[in-house]
Amino acid sequence: MTAQQEAIEESGWGQPYRFLQPQNVAFWVYLFGVGSGALTMWRYFATGAQFYQAALTGGVILFGLYLVPWLILLQRQNRFTAQPPALLATGFVWGGVAATFWIALPANSALLEIWTKLGGTSFATNWAAGLTAPVNEEFAKALGLVLLIGLAPRLVRSAYDGFIIGAFIGLGFQVFEDLLYVYNGATQVYGVDQFSSSLRVFVVRGAAGIVSHAMFSAIFCAGLMWVLGRSGDRRVVRGVLTMLMAMVFHFAWDDMGGLSGGSAFAVVLPFLIAIVELTALFYVLRHAAAQERTWMRDLLAPEVESGVLDEALLDAVSGLRKDRKKYRKQLHSRSKARHRIEAANDLAQEIARAGGGSSPGVDHARSELVRVQG
Repeated sequence: MTAQQEAIEESGWGQPYRFLQPQNVAFWVYLFGVGSGALTMWRYFATGAQFYQAALTGGVILFGLYLVPWLILLQRQNRFTAQPPALLATGFVWGGVAATFWIALPANSALLEIWTKLGGTSFATNWAAGLTAPVNEEFAKALGLVLLIGLAPRLVRSAYDGFIIGAFIGLGFQVFEDLLYVYNGATQVYGVDQFSSSLRVFVVRGAAGIVSHAMFSAIFCAGLMWVLGRSGDRRVVRGVLTMLMAMVFHFAWDDMGGLSGGSAFAVVLPFLIAIVELTALFYVLRHAAAQERTWMRDLLAPEVESGVLDEALLDAVSGLRKDRKKYRKQLHSRSKARHRIEAANDLAQEIARAGGGSSPGVDHARSELVRVQG
């Protein structure tokens, strides 16, 4: 029980999230950033929005649909701390509006011009994007995480929190940036066949988005949380190297043309980079979730002692993919294993909300877990 209370206290699980905090400086900085980004966005699109309405409408629909599988995937990963949807939405809006339009758009435009003047057109074409975006954009997105720490200090505690929130911030940046590409693509063809133009951008950017901003930001923000060490698990060297890794990945993705030297290697390079980046992503995720798995185990351990769940289920709900796979084999049923793991997760969340005590939610979740195991 002592370990359970410590896990609840250290993790902040079950704490409510409230966006409206007029007494909090972070709230006003957030509003200023999002407001400034919204104003810049309106100015950017307003002049041609009517003429390029078909392209923008197509882009909004296509990338709106594109969001659905991303949200399902991220919700499946958000299974330990289970950050409140409102907090994740706050991060998404920061990434899409403030980071994209308030910081990245003007900063990138200015720096790209500087690289052109310093190195010439050829140098800028090959290298300017990779020398600019990884710095401006990653720190712009990470500023959203810092503000969320200010808005919800009890909820944003671990590297895993940084990973999940960073993914939502990056996803917001990714989608809104893609709409910029849709708009710019339509202007380049002078508004001819606008829906086809937006569809082409969707196919290219959608495919590239698998290893783009959501991934970069998840890795970068996990590293930032290791540097900050808010949950007592401070690992500065690991954190700095993780942040640098995200920036290197961003650089490689933006400057594939320069890295390939215009050779046939350019066809293979995106796939090689994607394999390396996805391997690193799962490595970071595994280590970022280590503390969360310990908290989950401590939180549910008293339920094992009382007979509500057994050690095998505790291993599955607090373990790695191999532990869940082992549990499925033990039950000889994927669906039974999934229902039991989900029920155990629900019980853990209710226990955290109740502060380790009893509540109608805890009683219901406990009885539901007993039922699915019956």
